[in-house]
Amino acid sequence: MIIDVEDIQKKMDKFVSEREWDDYHTPKNLAIALSVEASELLEHFQWRDNESSNEVRGNDPLMNKIKEEIADVLIYLTRLSTILQIDLTDAVNEKLILNERKYPVSLSKGKFVKYSDRDE
Repeated sequence: MIIDVEDIQKKMDKFVSEREWDDYHTPKNLAIALSVEASELLEHFQWRDNESSNEVRGNDPLMNKIKEEIADVLIYLTRLSTILQIDLTDAVNEKLILNERKYPVSLSKGKFVKYSDRDE
C-alpha cells in the first residue's frame, strides 16, 4: 500500500477551494478537527476488550465505519501539514530515526514500558 500524499493534498486543495473554506482551515481548526476524527475512530473501540477489538475485522459494517474515520484522520492530518508547510514524508522519516534512537532494540524489544520508566 502506497499513500500518495501529494495526490491527497491536491484533491483537498481543490475540494476546499471549490467550497471557499480556506478561511476556516486554520491550524487551530484543523488540529481540532483531527482530534475530533481521532476520537470518532476511538469510539468504535470504546468498551471493547483486546480480544473483541481484534474481532472488528470480521464485522464488515463496523469496518466500513472505521475505514471512514481513518480516512478522515488522514485527510485532516494531510490538510494540516499542507497549511503548515510540513513535508509529511520528511517528518515521518525524521521521527522514525528519532524513535530508533529513543527506543533501541536492546532495551525495548518485547516491552511496552519505556526503558527509562521501568523499575528494573
